[in-house]
Amino acid sequence: MTVLIKILHGIDWLSEKSGQVGKWFALLLVLVGSFETISRHFFDAPTIWAYDSMCMAGGVIYLLGASYNYLHDAHTRVDLFYMRGSRRTKALIDMICALILFFPLMIIMFKLAVVWAVKAWRIHEVMFNSFWYPPAAPYRTVFALGLLLLILQALAKFIRDFYLVVRGEDID
Repeated sequence: MTVLIKILHGIDWLSEKSGQVGKWFALLLVLVGSFETISRHFFDAPTIWAYDSMCMAGGVIYLLGASYNYLHDAHTRVDLFYMRGSRRTKALIDMICALILFFPLMIIMFKLAVVWAVKAWRIHEVMFNSFWYPPAAPYRTVFALGLLLLILQALAKFIRDFYLVVRGEDID
């Protein structure tokens, strides 16, 4: 049991670190957006790289923040009935929803993201939203990594919920 608890804590640590890395991309997003705004409106000198940089930074915030968000139970939930349930009932509902909805969708998305990332590295894909043409592979890899971290965090929560439903107590 202690090995399982260490694994769960390791997954939690990864999600924490993912959120800590992701938050720095918010600063990058603000800095690039501010630079572009000042450059465009005050000096009439727009950049060709700011739009793609902001899109990628926003995506990284979202992707690396997903597992952190899941760890801290900060995701959006429609909880008309959920909030009235006991901890055990909530854990059971979370397990059922994870099995039916979450895991199938995330596993499909992860599989496609890995294929997408591998292809981007193999063909040296570039993004063509602007005339900057940055390489797409690093962003596509972060996309796949973010989904993997989210799946791992969901698996950790599923194990905790399962333990709570079966034993009536927390695992850690």
